[in-house]
Amino acid sequence: MKARTEQAPGPASGPLEGIRVIDASTILAGPLCAQLLGDYGAEVIKIEHPVAGDGMRGHGESKNGIPLWWKELSRNKRTIGLSLSDADGAEIFRRLAATADVLVENFRPGTLERWGLGPDVLHELNPGLVIVRITGFGQQGPYAARAGFGTLAEAMSGFAHLTGESDGPPTLPAFGLADTICGIAASSATTMALYHRDRDPEHRGQVVDMSLIEPIMTAVGPSPTVYDQLGIVKQRHGNRSTNNAPRNTYRTSDGHWVAVSTSAQRIAERVMELVGHPEIVEEDWFATGHGRAAHADLLDDLVGGWIAERTREKVINEFTDAGAAVAPVYDAHDLVNDPHIRATDMLTTVEDEDFGPLLMHNVMWRMSDTPGRIRFTGRALGADTDDVLVGELGIDPGKVAELRQRKAVS
Repeated sequence: MKARTEQAPGPASGPLEGIRVIDASTILAGPLCAQLLGDYGAEVIKIEHPVAGDGMRGHGESKNGIPLWWKELSRNKRTIGLSLSDADGAEIFRRLAATADVLVENFRPGTLERWGLGPDVLHELNPGLVIVRITGFGQQGPYAARAGFGTLAEAMSGFAHLTGESDGPPTLPAFGLADTICGIAASSATTMALYHRDRDPEHRGQVVDMSLIEPIMTAVGPSPTVYDQLGIVKQRHGNRSTNNAPRNTYRTSDGHWVAVSTSAQRIAERVMELVGHPEIVEEDWFATGHGRAAHADLLDDLVGGWIAERTREKVINEFTDAGAAVAPVYDAHDLVNDPHIRATDMLTTVEDEDFGPLLMHNVMWRMSDTPGRIRFTGRALGADTDDVLVGELGIDPGKVAELRQRKAVS
């Protein structure tokens, strides 16, 4: 699999080149935000607990005791083991924050303040610092002090309520959906705050208050508005849509699954013509998405019956030739071997110090002039402590050794 961008150690290549980011966050949303900033050129310094490290090191599968997810999530990040609750560790952190453009953190509200590292202190040292604070429910409000995880956001946002079969239980995603959406949103908020800072005559940074629940609430859609205006509480309906039909997953004759969408009227017409029922198109109710959704049982029977008699390859080819919308339901094996994924390098192979060639997601979006790249993969805990603390901050090596001995650094 060829690389879309040069994946080798060296200078950054991205719009955020020259920006220094401190990633003091854990468990997905904050680390993903920092990863995205690093992918597009920012220098990212990862702060981890000197003994436990970031909890993300324990998430997902490992090979030879080395976590695989970590290799991607902490790519382009130098790592320091530093205890922020230790007085000396907090002082080192203040010195480091004075050199940075962005801080990403996700401690419970009040934690940084308790350590003498709140925004008031950090902005006194570095007025231009953008401080991105990611929590479950935000910095204010009745739930601010609660433990906040993606599962809770997926439940409270309305996502779980709307996901699953109509006669089944609310369903949670099998992956970190809320955290991932939040991490992407936080990277956008960070660049907005940097843009504002660089236009501000006083070059002032600001605090970004980002909750896990708000981005996924947006993704779920306008249910609160619908309830406010119409008193309607939407319910689960499986893979079907209340806005159009046919829209579902259907099993092929060789045991695979495909997904069909007919959001556009002409696409719906092409599907029914393809499956041998052009007469349905002439029905008055077929002229609108809502009308078709009201007849989903009929349409599913017709489309599903046609698909069930054909292999996945045959279904995909005939839908494509007809200009109708279909996609296979992929697992990881299918995704890795898909010709479009390979040709466009959505997944790319990079060199890793532990595994050699390592396949992972490429940088997320394409930019013609500043494309970003993967300069290196996730590193061992404390791999860059001496380089940053001694080499860049000028801390005496003996002091670092003393701090390491009492586990304030690693």
